[in-house]
Amino acid sequence: MTISMVAKHAKWPAKADAIFAIAGKAQEAIKAYGKENVTNSTLGALMDDEGKLIAFDSVFGTFKNMPNEEISAYAPIAGMPEYLEAVEETFFAGYKPDAHIRVVATPGGTGALKVAMWNYTEEGDEILTSDWFWSPYQTISEEAGRKVSTFKFFSEEGNFNVQDFKDQFKRILNKQDRIMTILNTPAQNPTGYSVSDEEWDEILDFLKEEAKDPEKKIILLVDTAYIDFAGEGDERRAFFTKFSNLPENLFVMAAYSTSKGFTMYGLRLGAIIGISSNQEIADEFRVSSLHSGRANWSNGNRGGMMVVSEIYNDKALFERYTEEKNQYKAMLRKRAEAFVEAANEIDLEILPYRDGFFVSLPCEKPYEISEALTEKNIFMVPLAKGIRFAVCAVSEDKCRKAPQVIKEVMDRYK
Repeated sequence: MTISMVAKHAKWPAKADAIFAIAGKAQEAIKAYGKENVTNSTLGALMDDEGKLIAFDSVFGTFKNMPNEEISAYAPIAGMPEYLEAVEETFFAGYKPDAHIRVVATPGGTGALKVAMWNYTEEGDEILTSDWFWSPYQTISEEAGRKVSTFKFFSEEGNFNVQDFKDQFKRILNKQDRIMTILNTPAQNPTGYSVSDEEWDEILDFLKEEAKDPEKKIILLVDTAYIDFAGEGDERRAFFTKFSNLPENLFVMAAYSTSKGFTMYGLRLGAIIGISSNQEIADEFRVSSLHSGRANWSNGNRGGMMVVSEIYNDKALFERYTEEKNQYKAMLRKRAEAFVEAANEIDLEILPYRDGFFVSLPCEKPYEISEALTEKNIFMVPLAKGIRFAVCAVSEDKCRKAPQVIKEVMDRYK
């Protein structure tokens, strides 16, 4: 009998990350057949048409000009003050709610999710999110002794399923004194869906109604990882103003990824943002987030913070960054439009897409279909309820051609 030394709470089955595993297979195919003959639709990062990672010149030109001793120094646990200011202003971008706002630096949006789940749920709690969701939600919740439960994301009309959201929310709230719900919007991973302003009104009206019970604590966590690549301008941020003057027992947090927004994925930088009508609750959020930061990663990436701060505070540099980002946002939208139009022309079913890096296709045998597609040199990530195509990583031409091949393979499994 094999002896186990790990503690019970840290014992997990050995398994490879599905995304990185299939990404590895795609790289092997590129070596064997050439990148022009392979559609690598796996990782959620912007790639140019040649498959090279896009890294903004405005960002990395700034980074490389910084003194070594500044980059290598420790940052404050909360984050550098100028970074926190830059995050608050660029995140809300003119749509700041009338509320008390606090910002604490984290290593990427993932760090923000970790802080939020740990500090605002109790052991054994159910956390509510949509049935199409980023799988690390499950990993993070399990690590903390929590459980992810889901509502049906889409109605039959292809809109946000407000009714099932309400039903599942009430089910959990009837047995828990507090509830956290995670909404990944705009540009949701893996579907590319963005909750509309009208849908936000329905959601918030419902949450306000549930908050009339003062014994209940309602936590809304908005995962905005892809917000900087949603919409054409900043219009996808307009819903932030709806977080003004909320009930005290309805607390909103946002997980923000400057790693993605500034194309510095590996530098791991983001923020957890707390929004409350009550100053004490906002201050409490900051204290608990600082404690978690110290306990988990001590402090964040100073070099990345300095880049964001300098870009924000230099008007000409900020304009260069914005122009660069808008250029690639337009590229992303053209790719997505090419894929969606080609899919619609051949009646290939896809989930409602509005923004962002990904398009998803529902199917009953995602792992088998994903494996079969590799034989056609198309690499897509299998999910619990379908397969995901990363338009962020595939040229417009390949985005237009891929749906026909995908449909031919999927039809074999009906």
